[in-house]
Amino acid sequence: MALSEKEKMLSGQPYRPGDPQLQAEMAAAKAWMVRYNAALAESPTVRHALLRERLGAVGEGAVIRPPFHCDYGSHIHLGEGVFLNYNCVILDVAEVRIGAGSQIGPAVQIYAADHPRDAQARATGLESARPVRIGRNVWIGGGAIVLPGVEIGDGAVVGAGSVVTGDVAAGATVVGNPARVVRARQPPEV
Repeated sequence: MALSEKEKMLSGQPYRPGDPQLQAEMAAAKAWMVRYNAALAESPTVRHALLRERLGAVGEGAVIRPPFHCDYGSHIHLGEGVFLNYNCVILDVAEVRIGAGSQIGPAVQIYAADHPRDAQARATGLESARPVRIGRNVWIGGGAIVLPGVEIGDGAVVGAGSVVTGDVAAGATVVGNPARVVRARQPPEV
């Protein structure tokens, strides 16, 4: 039996984003974002309930400050106490997991969406996806970009404005474009 375009997308195979099922799910996410982003003045309890309505998982105390933008929402999993500041974008065409206690600065962009590098292949309209995993107690500075397939280990730090093109080891600090390690491991806190 042939896989649906959604099944292809979630398994990392090339898929057609114009598929009616995917378009309907994106339209539902857009309608949800209008409601969520209008809830800026609402209580944290109301906003948390809205997050639980759309996202794949939302831990206790997780906060996303509006405005917030995503493709589907249902592929985003937030651990306890996760904080995303204003104007974050998550292209969640594959699973995006953010571990407990992680803090993400304003205007951070997390991309699970990917495209063929070859122009002829791109012209076919096919896209692909690779999951993004962000560990526990990670700090990502404002304006950073995390590319498809990246895994950021527990306790890592990503400097503001960095473009993370590859995995980041637990406890490492990376900065720049492309992000480079400037500290392999932070000393343990006493």
